[in-house]
Amino acid sequence: MNMSLRQECMRLLALAPETSLDEALSGISLPGYRITGLVMARGRVGNVGDVFNVGEVLVTRCVVQLEEKTLGHAWIMGESPRHAELAALCDALWQQESYAALLDEKLRPCLEQAIDEKRKAAARDAAGTKVNFFTFVRGEDQ
Repeated sequence: MNMSLRQECMRLLALAPETSLDEALSGISLPGYRITGLVMARGRVGNVGDVFNVGEVLVTRCVVQLEEKTLGHAWIMGESPRHAELAALCDALWQQESYAALLDEKLRPCLEQAIDEKRKAAARDAAGTKVNFFTFVRGEDQ
């Protein structure tokens, strides 16, 4: 899998709802795997200096290793160990030729649809709070 395609897949995995990943993997015969790393981190503004309480985001990171040593990685915004685990597992599987076509056919469209629905729901919620400002023009000639 080339790097830009892998980055796109990892983006989809991170943005997709956990339930979409769980459902998509439920019908697949998965190889054995183990979690090799799981950590939550806080960021720094500009990646230097002391930790700030401005713009921080909690991140859950997970690395899984398939039986044949392929590593899958995931970084999920928020505290969601299961989501990070599923995303890392999918990343590892996507690197395997035996799973890549199946995931491209079954998982990718589901994730894109779930992300699109999530985006539309957020837009609907935001539209309800929209304020329209307007200006009256005085009828005087300049």
